[in-house]
Amino acid sequence: MIRFTVMGSRKTDCVAARCSGQSFSGWGPLPAFALLLVCSLAMCAQDMELFLLIGQSNMAGRGVIEEQDRVPFPRVFTLTKEETWVPAVEPIHFDRPDRLGTGLGRSFAKVLADAAPTAKIGLIPAAMGGSALDEWKPGGKLYMDAVRRAKVAMKSGRLRGILWHQGEADSGKLELIRTYQERWLAVMKSLRAELGDVPIVMGELGQFLYTREKNDYAMARMLNEQLALLAVSGERVAFVSSGGLGHKGDVLHFDSAGLREFGRRYAYAFMGLEAGWK
Repeated sequence: MIRFTVMGSRKTDCVAARCSGQSFSGWGPLPAFALLLVCSLAMCAQDMELFLLIGQSNMAGRGVIEEQDRVPFPRVFTLTKEETWVPAVEPIHFDRPDRLGTGLGRSFAKVLADAAPTAKIGLIPAAMGGSALDEWKPGGKLYMDAVRRAKVAMKSGRLRGILWHQGEADSGKLELIRTYQERWLAVMKSLRAELGDVPIVMGELGQFLYTREKNDYAMARMLNEQLALLAVSGERVAFVSSGGLGHKGDVLHFDSAGLREFGRRYAYAFMGLEAGWK
């Protein structure tokens, strides 16, 4: 059982607490002396600026979890698998329990929180490793799960944006690449109809895919071109370069440092679409 000793006093504050126990919503073992920033739902999990995280494994995050990834940021929260709000420490996703890791969501949220000192950021993780774009079609399980989780989260704030990273699973067939823009726009049109006309930020596939010895992602460059074009053909869509970001050794997934930088790039791209962010 988790016990929290409240260190703050004002109801409007996000309070510091001492946590003891074995685990907390998938965080894994925590030392009894760990100080966490926590908020009760009644105190802090309201009026949040919310972001839906969807796509495949590089959105979920497969970077090695380091000590810095377990330190919570003030005013940055995540919606757990059980649909409760907790401080956002890695791993925030829960798609494949044996492969969880550091992602881009926390660093994204930190940039926004730093830029808006009174804002509370709520991340809604809903990505699924290995998923193809067609698995996100309206009415499908991944789509419906994402919408349901977003609507649960929206009881505690307003949705401000959608973060998307996907395409590796679609980069092996020319027909999937040729139709990617049309299929992606249909998914986003439906999401906006259900959740609101929010900005969308998408990221480039890792450029290191071009160098894979297996050559199983030989057309990744073409898929990246389609992603980049969506920032032109789509409305209020930003495309984020993955240039210079490294992989974790598998020439497929971004490493931890790369994901942290990617999240920062996503944040600046979002603020480019929402100039009034503060």
